[in-house]
This record gives sequence, C-alpha cells and structure tokens, in this order.
Amino acid sequence: MKIRKATAIDAKGIAKVQVDTWRSTYNNIVSDEYLAQLSYDAREEMWQKIIPINSVYVAENDQGEIIGFSCGGKKNSEEYPKYKSELFAIYILQDYQKKGIGKLLVKPIVEDLIDEEIYSMIVYVFEDNPATKFYESLGGKKIDRLHTEFSTEEKKVYELVYGWDDIRQIF
Repeated sequence: MKIRKATAIDAKGIAKVQVDTWRSTYNNIVSDEYLAQLSYDAREEMWQKIIPINSVYVAENDQGEIIGFSCGGKKNSEEYPKYKSELFAIYILQDYQKKGIGKLLVKPIVEDLIDEEIYSMIVYVFEDNPATKFYESLGGKKIDRLHTEFSTEEKKVYELVYGWDDIRQIF
C-alpha cells in the first residue's frame, strides 16, 4: 500500500473513490435519489479545485489504482472555535476498509497540521456510519450531534462531531 500526496491528475481517481464509497457506505443513511445523482465528473471538477489548497493524500494499491484518500486543513467555519482544523474527508473503497489504511491516511494530514502549528481538529461523521468507531479509536471525543441537510420527511439524519484537543496525541 502506497500513501502519497495527491496531485491534480489524481482528481479523477479521488472522485471515483468518493462517489463509490458514498454509494456503498451511505446507501441506508441518505436517500437513493441523492446517491443516484452523484456525478464522477462533478466530483472530479470539485477535487481539481480542492487539491491545490488543502492537504490531500491518496492510497494506492499494488496496481497503482487510487483506493482511498484523505483531505484536511484549517477549518472553514467559525463553529467550535476551540478547534482550528478539520478532517474534511476520508474515504476508502469498501474492499479495502478495515485494513489499517484509514490510519495511514490520517497520519500525513495530522503531520501537515502539526507542521503548521495547528494542534486541534474536528471531523463530521454520519451518526449511522460504522466508521464512528474508527474516529473513537483515534481518540476523538464526541462534542456534538447535529441534524443534517440529508434528512427527509421520512427519515432524520444526524451527524456526530468528533474533536481532538491535541492531535499530537493521535500517533
């Protein structure tokens, strides 16, 4: 498994991982209509803009295919002012989950933040996402529970906010 900093040409592979992971992981959390409208092209365009301004890392399998990625950086919002950064995204294709790749993808994000002298971080996670245990295993503490935009009349969807007061304690 190879972990490396993403470049603009990785946007297509990152987009594929993101869309495929949303469809496999969130199929019982968000609506089928939302998942169906996810577009590889739109996500690729989005990642073309994100890669140059954030810490983005990819995981490649032995064939050089992107099978996971992470993205983090300074927070974009004023919420939770105690926390200065955010793990914006971490996605791993279903066949590669629960193999330690998540920790390998979080580590360089944390290292980049520490290099910038940023020591606190949050992440937003769907409450029904089995990955909540992953964040807890890294020492994340639940600091909030939010009703999300993905809720429908039929189903309420919540996000948990996990926080780390000192990311230097993660690894």
